[in-house]
Amino acid sequence: MDEIKRTSSHYERELQDIKQNILYAGVLTEMAIQNVVVALLERKSELARKVIDGDKEIDKLDTEIEEQCIRLLALRQPIARDLRFITTAIKINGHLERIGDMAVNIAEKVLQLNEVPQLKPYIDLPRMGEIAREMIRGSLDAFVREECELANHIRRMDSTIDTLNEQIFRELLTFMLEDTRTVHRALLIMQVSKNLERIADHAKGIADMVVYMVTGINVRHQWPGDTSDNICDEKRDDS
Repeated sequence: MDEIKRTSSHYERELQDIKQNILYAGVLTEMAIQNVVVALLERKSELARKVIDGDKEIDKLDTEIEEQCIRLLALRQPIARDLRFITTAIKINGHLERIGDMAVNIAEKVLQLNEVPQLKPYIDLPRMGEIAREMIRGSLDAFVREECELANHIRRMDSTIDTLNEQIFRELLTFMLEDTRTVHRALLIMQVSKNLERIADHAKGIADMVVYMVTGINVRHQWPGDTSDNICDEKRDDS
């Protein structure tokens, strides 16, 4: 009996280790987004380079989390909720690693933008960055607390980012049509905006996986408006 208790306790610690590492990866990606936006607004190229260098830690953590999950799947053979938790963690880990890559992409564009005169005041880009960070933070909170309602709220926020991205695109297109000398700078800003929009997509992907973990229902290919309002009231499959 004592051996069973020790084994169970060790297993729970392994699950908690995965959860803590996922949260740490979330913190690193949030910091990367915050730093790269500041690097753009304040034209701090050194901060942009710090984001690029910091991606190595995110990549290393991505590998560690993946190995933890695969080891548990192989040795513990989890079922039901534990199986959904581990498979969800693997998916979330992948999304966070990609978010880190997107932050690096933005940092590379910031380095180029900081070498030329600023085309326009940055108003919507900081808003996109803050919303993206909020989506990452909220989706991971939903993961830890297993809150389907919060995950659905995060999923709905993605439309706000999409609207801002489209707005920036239209504005920059006007700049390029009026003065061809702005094309290079405008395209770089468009790429920054597009990467922030993709970061939000990954944050929504995390929230999608939380809904699956909690309810057992796969909503990855459904927009929030297409999802039943009472999806979080569906009976959980805990067997």
